[in-house]
Amino acid sequence: MIKLFTIHDKLEWTSYVDKAAEYDFYHTWHYHMLEPDSSGSPTLLVYQEQDNFIAFPFLKRVIPESDLFDLSCVYGYSGPFSNRKMEDLDDTFTENFKEAFLNFLSQEKYVSVFSRMHPFFKQQLLLEKFGGVHENGRTVVIDLSESIEEQRKKYRQSTMDAIKHAWKRGFKIREETGPEAIELFTSIYTDNMKRVHASDYYFFNEAYFEKILNTPEYDARLLTAYDGDTAICSTIVMFTSGIIQAHLIGTRSGYEHHSPAKFMADEISVIGRLFGMRYYNLGGGLGFKEDALFKWKLGFTEHCLDFKSWRYIVNPTKYQELLDKKNIDKNADIDFFPLYRYA
Repeated sequence: MIKLFTIHDKLEWTSYVDKAAEYDFYHTWHYHMLEPDSSGSPTLLVYQEQDNFIAFPFLKRVIPESDLFDLSCVYGYSGPFSNRKMEDLDDTFTENFKEAFLNFLSQEKYVSVFSRMHPFFKQQLLLEKFGGVHENGRTVVIDLSESIEEQRKKYRQSTMDAIKHAWKRGFKIREETGPEAIELFTSIYTDNMKRVHASDYYFFNEAYFEKILNTPEYDARLLTAYDGDTAICSTIVMFTSGIIQAHLIGTRSGYEHHSPAKFMADEISVIGRLFGMRYYNLGGGLGFKEDALFKWKLGFTEHCLDFKSWRYIVNPTKYQELLDKKNIDKNADIDFFPLYRYA
């Protein structure tokens, strides 16, 4: 039997996350609460047999001009979680989940499901039972179980040179809290996004940053690099389940040639070890392409994990009808899902 919890069911949502064998901040009620209404209605879908469960957070969306729906996910790595690791789930249990989930999707008039998967958790073992697991690219990961000395030996020379330059100039990292720190971060981050002509998707207001940083559900930290009294780079990172996620970062205009973000990443790896973190996920390229951003991250390590998404068509007939309505060829070479929401 499928149970559904909405953003109004905070206690139930958080109780399942608390019981998870593996989870990240992307799964939490608080992170979903930050979603704008235009993104969809946050929903936690739960299948349970006695003490065992599979939970799957989604954003429920109405398909315009229809009585149909689809499911998407928050920005970042989400996917299903359970009270047991995915590789430890019983086959009978997962088959029962599949049957219950498919029945639910059919009865509730869902056309498609999209979810980014977490590169550290073996969610593909569950979702491959449905089909639709898609290879998106790679994400760059620093292994914090190594010593900092071994880690730095793997840096590209230009990366190490930038960090040594920062040391020579006396750059410092400060962890900051409070309204002034958030205002400063917002200014640096927003100017950076404008400078690189980022899409509206990557812009957030000060209230959003205040909310994302202030919650007991995960450990969010605001770190700022200073050249003397001048803030030159600022980032929000998340410490959850032994994993540091590089969430958002901005560099002050005029300081790009000093590469303070490289210094910042190196310092965060040091801080992470102090708090017992196991990995520092730098992420992938823009749209998870192996672009200039991806190559920049490879300057720290060549250790990468595969990043996958789940792109499942529940109702092929309705999916095709929606494509026809927009005159979209289902075989078009467009990396977008569901394709009927393209353009």
